[in-house]
Amino acid sequence: MHSHHMHNEHKTIASIVQRIKHGETIALISDAGTPAISDPGFLLTRACIENHIEIECLPGATAFVPALVNSGLPNDKFIFEGFLPVKKGRQTRLTLLAEETRTMVFYESPHKLIKTLTQFSDYFGNDRLVSISRELTKLYEETKRGTLKEVLTYFSSKPVKGEFVIVVAGKK
Repeated sequence: MHSHHMHNEHKTIASIVQRIKHGETIALISDAGTPAISDPGFLLTRACIENHIEIECLPGATAFVPALVNSGLPNDKFIFEGFLPVKKGRQTRLTLLAEETRTMVFYESPHKLIKTLTQFSDYFGNDRLVSISRELTKLYEETKRGTLKEVLTYFSSKPVKGEFVIVVAGKK
């Protein structure tokens, strides 16, 4: 077993590719979700393709799909943003997304949820519809729907726990 995560993925790719070239079979497994969907895996996949190594994908659960469906927001056309930039580029990205007409899907951690919802209200407006799902397919699964103002009030009044998928309506 070999650890491959966001803190070491740039350093481990070459050795993994070499192991495969020398005949080993490698499986990239994520502890939650599908590898390469806001998890490490993209860089390794790209390196394998560049080295003419055959890859096979067996998808696992991906939180954004049930969150998008449960949202009740249009899902015929949507964009998956994943995690927003932490600092550099965040305001630029939010300014651009304020004009997006498709439904938008984001991932967010519990300690940044309130900040992100506040910024969404600032950039998208308090009345923009949103659906927030947490702990999908787990014991404490919850989905809260409403305007940005309503869900911000809801999550500000209770301890914020779990991993979140935020689905925001596009601009009308």
